[in-house]
Amino acid sequence: MGTKVADVMTQRPHAVTPQTPLNEVAELMATEDVGAVPLVEGDRLVGIVTDRDIVVRAIAKGKDPSGMPASQVSSRELLTVSPDDDLSDALKLMAHHQVRRLAVTAEDDRLVGVVSQADIALEGKAKDTGQVVESISREPQGPRTR
Repeated sequence: MGTKVADVMTQRPHAVTPQTPLNEVAELMATEDVGAVPLVEGDRLVGIVTDRDIVVRAIAKGKDPSGMPASQVSSRELLTVSPDDDLSDALKLMAHHQVRRLAVTAEDDRLVGVVSQADIALEGKAKDTGQVVESISREPQGPRTR
């Protein structure tokens, strides 16, 4: 593609601290029309909360998200890219791990942006974008066991 992550990422995304109550995180998601909010300490990325995290790790378990800190449901094992990475490498990473967004970090895990499937769709070639969306949305294989 030749495009860098920095060319398409959302710069200076809204973020919250690990102590931010989940209901405030959800309100921010609604206001900003986003499905994920990074968690930071200072400007250092320490986690991410997705709308799915709130539903699966809090609401579905009968927990009250009103006062629950975001850190209790956040993902801590993060996939990140650098703003200088090629967008094609970010696409491959998203497809391989079946994720729709990646945090963009600079030195010392400093959050500088977020790149999403939607950002890529706006910038990418139709064929490349279609292949990535297909890979990210691929149905899991094998039996559905509990």
